[in-house]
Amino acid sequence: MTPPRYDRPDGSEHDPYYAKYIEGVPDGDVLQALERQDADFQQMMKGVPEAKGDFAYAPGKWTLKEVLGHIADTERVFCYRTLRIARGDATPLPGFDENAWVPESGAKQRTLSDLLAELSAIRAATLALLKNIPAEAPLRRGTANNKGITVRALVWVTAGHALHHQRLIRERYLAP
Repeated sequence: MTPPRYDRPDGSEHDPYYAKYIEGVPDGDVLQALERQDADFQQMMKGVPEAKGDFAYAPGKWTLKEVLGHIADTERVFCYRTLRIARGDATPLPGFDENAWVPESGAKQRTLSDLLAELSAIRAATLALLKNIPAEAPLRRGTANNKGITVRALVWVTAGHALHHQRLIRERYLAP
């Protein structure tokens, strides 16, 4: 089986909203970037006291635990969309309201280590899927949240979304 290629998508492959995520991913092999992200997250969070998990940098903002839960939920959604579109399913896929999901996630009642373990498990599942889809699947197009998107754009958006939140965590939650 020929391995899939995930070249950087062009603007016709996704909603303009996602450009900020895609542009934030460094050039190169996006699968390697996804693999590095898990280790980067684990290293970034190493030694962060559990009490910091309840910190929100401003009133009305998510706590650190809620951000980690949001990253997990979003990667699951993006991976599900990737799976459906990669398998040739043309059914339009719904959007989701992350602001409604976060309070329902139960992240505030969990530990940082538990949330980080979940992120690692989700990333491993994402990578297992992406490494084993048919070679032609990255260019398949589907509809998610009423917008057209390709499989490879979803892969880059997944990487970019995690990087976006990693930067925010460093700047707004962990900065001295």
